[in-house]
Amino acid sequence: MTRAIPLNPPPGPRKSGRRGVGVSLTLGPPLLWVTVLYLVPLALLLIYAFWRYDPVQGETVRALSPSNFQEIVTSSAYLRTIGRTVLVAAGVTLIDALISLPLAFFIARFGGKYRALLTVLVILPLWSSYLVRAFAWKVILGTNGVLNGVLMSLGILHEPSPLFLYSNFAVVLTFVHVWLPFMILPLITAFERLPQSLLEAGTDLGARPATVFWRVTLPMVFPGLLAGGLSVFSLTMGDFITPSLVGGTSSNQVGNLVATQFGVSDNWPLGAAFSLVVILIVVGVMALVQRRAEAL
Repeated sequence: MTRAIPLNPPPGPRKSGRRGVGVSLTLGPPLLWVTVLYLVPLALLLIYAFWRYDPVQGETVRALSPSNFQEIVTSSAYLRTIGRTVLVAAGVTLIDALISLPLAFFIARFGGKYRALLTVLVILPLWSSYLVRAFAWKVILGTNGVLNGVLMSLGILHEPSPLFLYSNFAVVLTFVHVWLPFMILPLITAFERLPQSLLEAGTDLGARPATVFWRVTLPMVFPGLLAGGLSVFSLTMGDFITPSLVGGTSSNQVGNLVATQFGVSDNWPLGAAFSLVVILIVVGVMALVQRRAEAL
């Protein structure tokens, strides 16, 4: 009597062992990278935020205490700085969105054979240093800068105005320019994936162009808008270089407070507490955006 041979024999332990080794080699380095360079510093930041700095002894008291957060909440100056930072980040995000929507739509729909070139032109500013772009706006908005020179040549101003530089206007303008590519690129991808048949169907059914955009186009490209908006908002919340270069003391943001506490005041616990506040605000905005995206 012959014994039947199974057509699909179960894999042996040797094969499953090789698969486990392959998974470990694939996921191990990224997990190690994230743990060492992100999770461990984040845990240290959380611990430092609940320690306390003793100005008399000039050293950090390693005892858990909510004193740093109490100081932030009870200080009107700190609260104004946090509120200013959120408003500036929201304003920069909104302005970048209004600029990027028509630009991304034009590149994706009417770029044709020049689409790749136009996309490269969007990315091109990122090839230069961040400091170069910030300093460029300092040169443009300065008292002897390009903007004052043009306004004086047109007769609008009789003498250079110091109001353009070292103001919230200069901070917002610089942020809008610096982070604009981070908003345009996700929208270009979203518009490229937008089915043209849906737009044509809306037009054939008698809808106006504005109605088609509001009820068809915008909901379809909303994920790209959210991705770009989160990038711009989070980058603006944590930045301190632009306010230092083109903003005055009244234009400081939370990032400047963090840099001051870590660098000048040597108050690492308070700087860690400010950093944690920024993280919580960004995470909260991401949670609201996620709920909005799920509702669509």
